[in-house]
Amino acid sequence: MMEITLQSPLDMHIHFRQDEMLKVVAPLSAQHFAGGVIMPNLLPPVDNLDRLHWYTSEVQQACVGHTFDPYMTLFFRDYTAQDLELAKPHIIGIKLYPAGATTNSDGGVQEIMSMAHVFDAMQELDIPLLVHGETHGFVMDREDEFCEVYRALATRWPRLRITMEHITTQKAVGLLDEFENLRATVTPHHLIITLDDLAGGMLQPHLFCKPIAKRPEDRDALLQAALSAHPKLMLGSDSAPHPRDKKECPGCAAGVFTAPIILPMLAELFERHNALANLQAFVSDNAQRLYKLTPPAKTITLSKTAMMIPELYGSVVPMWAGRELSWSVTAIS
Repeated sequence: MMEITLQSPLDMHIHFRQDEMLKVVAPLSAQHFAGGVIMPNLLPPVDNLDRLHWYTSEVQQACVGHTFDPYMTLFFRDYTAQDLELAKPHIIGIKLYPAGATTNSDGGVQEIMSMAHVFDAMQELDIPLLVHGETHGFVMDREDEFCEVYRALATRWPRLRITMEHITTQKAVGLLDEFENLRATVTPHHLIITLDDLAGGMLQPHLFCKPIAKRPEDRDALLQAALSAHPKLMLGSDSAPHPRDKKECPGCAAGVFTAPIILPMLAELFERHNALANLQAFVSDNAQRLYKLTPPAKTITLSKTAMMIPELYGSVVPMWAGRELSWSVTAIS
């Protein structure tokens, strides 16, 4: 039987939500990963130390029994240098949302370059900037349009470590080789689907996310970068749970829930392209180097043994519910 072992896999972009949803979804990530970057776009957002400490405690409690380090983030706002200095020991970075760009982002930034003083302080303190990179233009062009913002940020603050979150376009992939201080996460679903899978036939609400899936040539550029273990690209699932009634309804919420199936999905994908040898770098090694992390020791063994994806996890429908994957996690140590 074919097997692969992964050392301390990391999910560098996860949504855990809060309350009952947190209790359902957090253990599903903590089971298979040694650590993960937890997004701060709650209601209200995690944008001060008191709320950060509260949320960290909630996440740790939800992950009890698993070897898992939550890497916490603050929601970007007009912080002082003193605010940032106090927060630095408790966070991996600060997450910038353009106002209204995605779920729970109405309190995001209106004019990004007006926050120069915050970027100055982050650069001096070496606090990474994590960015949801979309404008408010035509939906298929939003990320490509935002590439000019990335260029401006990377040029003006060359020592600021900037992560382009959940990139979806060929143009964004190209930026990785253009600027030393840019790196990126990419989701498993954007390595696989295009807009056709979402809306080419009957609408598939559980594949709707932001940024939206793009063209085949965009998917292929992302896939090539991941399969080749591009040194500045990391797994960041953007696993984003919503209750079923918030997905299968008018005004469908944006988010694809993949947490329980990420590693089997990726093993199947990388095997299909004869790239299993590069999976370790994509799911852990690159992130450790780029973020200067030492995650807890954790070994995940995957075998080429079929698993059926459940129809529901609590109230949440996972991607590809009811379908079979050819790989599964068979041991955790």
